Amino acid sequence: MTRIALGLLWLLHFLPYRTLGRIGTGLGFLLWPLARKRRAIALRNLELCFPQWSDAERRRVAREHFTCVSRAFLDRVVLWWASPKQLKRILHLQGPVDEALNGDGAVLLMGLHFEGMDAAWTALTLAANRPLSGMYTPQKAKGLDRWVLAGRSRFHTERIVSRHEGAGGMLRALRRHTPFYTLPDMDFGARHSRFIPFFGVPAATLDVVPRLAASSKARVYPVVARMLPDYAGYAITIYPDLDNFPTLLDGRLADIDGDLLRINHFIEQRVMEMPEQYHWVHKRFKTRPPGAPSLY
Repeated sequence: MTRIALGLLWLLHFLPYRTLGRIGTGLGFLLWPLARKRRAIALRNLELCFPQWSDAERRRVAREHFTCVSRAFLDRVVLWWASPKQLKRILHLQGPVDEALNGDGAVLLMGLHFEGMDAAWTALTLAANRPLSGMYTPQKAKGLDRWVLAGRSRFHTERIVSRHEGAGGMLRALRRHTPFYTLPDMDFGARHSRFIPFFGVPAATLDVVPRLAASSKARVYPVVARMLPDYAGYAITIYPDLDNFPTLLDGRLADIDGDLLRINHFIEQRVMEMPEQYHWVHKRFKTRPPGAPSLY
């Protein structure tokens, strides 16, 4: 069944990009009443992060989010099968691109869980003059896992590191001065996490970015992908490297909580620019501080 499904998806990449986008939008409308569990998670996340919003506003954003999720899924058939020429028409990379991708020293590309995260990775590897490495969460279905891994390894990729390897694989890449793309803004449990406010709610926040940056002396460049209106593709922005990050004292980490709070504030600012595009269907607040009740 996986092979049949992938074969059907492969056929979709021949469609005009705007047509594919409209199909994704329609699929999102269909998923809204059907995906009850994910709908409830998205609405709960929005309630926690935006208690000042009305119920109608949260439902509007959640509905739009479902169309973004569906579009991003279908866009992968273009990202992973279309020609580089076609990709360059829909992936618009901006910011200090050469400095981040081709400069000297260690570089940590801090991606964020907006729905265009795979578009960002494709744009980065397509533009780089040298191989990049990135983090990868293995899929349960083997056929799907091979598809995802192959798609993310298309262009200028040294290695995709499994999340199960931990920070070791990331650190080895950084010490080889291979730019590394990681997305740290998900709840992966209490291990290697600290409870840092995200929109005022304590969230299990991975401490990997400041630790890796300190260990490898890496510059940290946030990377954000935005779906453009009218099915025009994606704007992928590499932001300037974070100034004085992480906070060090005598060469050692001095304020990890402050560094993580700084990252979360940056994410909050980007979320406010396009709230419908952040990955709300993930239980961002699943892990709770000791003794705190579940939020879902």
